[in-house]
Amino acid sequence: MLYLENKPHSSLCNFVKCYWFSDTQEAEGEYTILPDGYFDLIYRFVGENHQKTFLTGTWVNPIDVPYVKHTRHFGVRFKLIASEYIFQTPIQQIIDSSLELPLDYWGTTNAVFNDFDNFKRHIENHIAVIIPTMPAIDPRKLKLFNILYSADGNISVNELSQKVGWSSRQINRWFNSRYGLSLKTFANILKCHAAYQSIAKGELKPVGNYHDQSHFIKVVKRFTGTTPKVLHENKNVRFLQLSTRGKE
Repeated sequence: MLYLENKPHSSLCNFVKCYWFSDTQEAEGEYTILPDGYFDLIYRFVGENHQKTFLTGTWVNPIDVPYVKHTRHFGVRFKLIASEYIFQTPIQQIIDSSLELPLDYWGTTNAVFNDFDNFKRHIENHIAVIIPTMPAIDPRKLKLFNILYSADGNISVNELSQKVGWSSRQINRWFNSRYGLSLKTFANILKCHAAYQSIAKGELKPVGNYHDQSHFIKVVKRFTGTTPKVLHENKNVRFLQLSTRGKE
């Protein structure tokens, strides 16, 4: 499978993790998507046929996805805060699920998908139009997500509360009501995601704040369905995030 990633413009980094493109080419089979702490807007093509446009994630559990030859995906990976400001809708409905959208969602036409760079330009231009219409951003929420993502979830709720200036009770209540999962669960997903590339290299010891090796294995198994050792052994066969590398 061909897989490419491209970083967003610096002005969009609070909302967008990356743009990505995949092409199965002659491959077919099944891969497993692991939780990563983001959600995606995806445009799917089979051959030249624009088959589907959908939002998917945030994943709390691993999901097996079949794929066929000559399938292309153009995607945008968003940070959770984008659901409140870019999409202005709660994201609970697509936890471990997806939401189908019109094929031409965000004004896409066949010309948009001529190449990956063209797709990125179109999406960035569209988001630039949305930003002035967004509600005022709560600086506490923005800071909270910036800290969580930059720390790969390795921070306690109490520490977040002190850094953000927002009570831990209020943070937890807002996070659960807005995103449909607890802040602790989300932080653990980020911690687990941060370990994927180390596991792919065969580095099977804890990455981040874990009590011990047993705790590390328990958290990884919770969100991937298997152990770090099995993840490593199957990195090029089954697990998408361990077998792909982002390339500009």
